Amino acid sequence: MPRLILRRIATLLPVLVLVSFGVFMLLALVPGDPAVTLAGGTNASPQAVAQVRTQLHLNDPLLVQYWHWLTGVVHLNFGRSLVSGIPVAHEIGSRLPVTLSLVVAAALVAVVVGLPLGVLSALRAGGPVDGSARVVSSASIAMPNFWLAVILVSLLSVHWKIFPPTGFTRISTSFGGWLHTVTLPAIALGLGIGASVARLLRRSLIDVLDSNYIRTAWAKGAGTGRVVAAHALRNAAIPAITVLGIQIGYLLGGSVIIEQIFSIPGLGTYMLQGISNHDLPVVQGVALVFVVFTMAVSLLVDISYLYLNPKVRVA
Repeated sequence: MPRLILRRIATLLPVLVLVSFGVFMLLALVPGDPAVTLAGGTNASPQAVAQVRTQLHLNDPLLVQYWHWLTGVVHLNFGRSLVSGIPVAHEIGSRLPVTLSLVVAAALVAVVVGLPLGVLSALRAGGPVDGSARVVSSASIAMPNFWLAVILVSLLSVHWKIFPPTGFTRISTSFGGWLHTVTLPAIALGLGIGASVARLLRRSLIDVLDSNYIRTAWAKGAGTGRVVAAHALRNAAIPAITVLGIQIGYLLGGSVIIEQIFSIPGLGTYMLQGISNHDLPVVQGVALVFVVFTMAVSLLVDISYLYLNPKVRVA
């Protein structure tokens, strides 16, 4: 298995290089002269324009610029913010745990919602429980996360005053405070993904429960819990894990809006600030971190295949 994992990592390296070049080429999307635009527009002083050109190596050929940028990224040097002058790596390092804790909480919400809902629907396929679960999952998938966030704030924060409408407590400061402030944004982010996992798990679990080895387990007198947990769920979970891994990218993208709604000082808020201020090093740094995190989750999904499906290890 270690050799297979190393092989998966080796296949991701060329993809990472191509993606890094795509992130670097965000510079080409800046209208007009990038140095003038990033320095503040037509009113920018010649000194500010020259400083931007020097900082981003804009006087060098394109590949040389990319090499300078890539060398800095390898050493975790994403440059300095054009607005504040603070190193982008420092800001990312302080904000990344906030966004990761939000993404992990949203993923837990997705699992807590999707796993029991999918299992109940599969065990009661065609019945009223299955019909109700499908209605709930369809509504959750169709509901935009930012709209759900506004509804949650209106009901649970403004009307019932159960959770705070804005703000965030780091988990390192207080676990109880973090749980209190992360609940609403995690539900807003994770509910739709949990509904998708539930529908996919239901479909795959129904197929697995109709297989011969499951019939044999029933014939031996095994209980429902043992048949589902020990035999059926392991094979049925593979498509659901695939969807959950793919949706991690959706969680990162959704965090950009959700963090803004709840005033969470994470990477999403930092990214929006960089876009609003035309702060290219900030946008490039955060975008690359998002890409690397998504690829790391994809690698974990591949590793989970090796554990859940012995056929993959043999292949």
